Amino acid sequence: MDKPRVGIVGVGNMGGAMAARLLATGWPLQVCDIDAHRARQLGLQGAQVHHTPAQCAGGVAALIVCVVDSPQIEAVLFGPAGAATVLRSGQDVRARDGTMSLMLACDDAAFERQRALVETLSSKAFRISARPGNGARTKLVNNLLAAINLVGAAEAIALAGRLGLAPEQALSVIEQSSGQSWIGSDRMRRAIAGDFEPRAHMTLLEKDTRLALQAAAAAGFEGPLGAAAHAVFARACAAGLADQDDGALLQLLRQPPPR
Repeated sequence: MDKPRVGIVGVGNMGGAMAARLLATGWPLQVCDIDAHRARQLGLQGAQVHHTPAQCAGGVAALIVCVVDSPQIEAVLFGPAGAATVLRSGQDVRARDGTMSLMLACDDAAFERQRALVETLSSKAFRISARPGNGARTKLVNNLLAAINLVGAAEAIALAGRLGLAPEQALSVIEQSSGQSWIGSDRMRRAIAGDFEPRAHMTLLEKDTRLALQAAAAAGFEGPLGAAAHAVFARACAAGLADQDDGALLQLLRQPPPR
């Protein structure tokens, strides 16, 4: 069966990886990005390149919006050249290899229509509920914990160094003991080696922790760690680390606190 055409608005790190995955598996694809260079690079790989979200939404069976925050989503969908002007007619680095996690909130019929697309993009697709927004809410819960774990891992490795321990050895012990976390191992291995090339910019978890705290406040919930983790990411961004990998928290926490 021929695969239907898909559109992606926003082909940065995550959207670009999803686009590469779809092109590699034979999906007809059209893309749009505020950074024309990113879109052109995918054009060289076979994607159709468009200049506006409305153009990118034309003739697709599914439109993926992969941008940073709610204002950008509003602009992509409902701006002057937004995708909604077309879609209202009734058209219904693990991302690259199809092992990313997807959190989905939709009714059964919508899921079945896009099952093949979802299964191409992800071998770990979680059906959260039929309530719109629950996928994003689950993502915020997960990313809040990821941020807390990463701050904890960076703090532990910075302390290990201050105590005269070899950071590499301390991390090896942690990885086989009760302090282990996936994000701690992933980020701290690179950070200890001095590799801060951004796979996930510092700004992303700063943003996600901020949004998670807003969601918590709206729900009348206050926890002890989320605000502290967000403050560390905000401090890192203010210290000039915004464009570095979020593992650069180790750099920040190795420095003496300001007096």
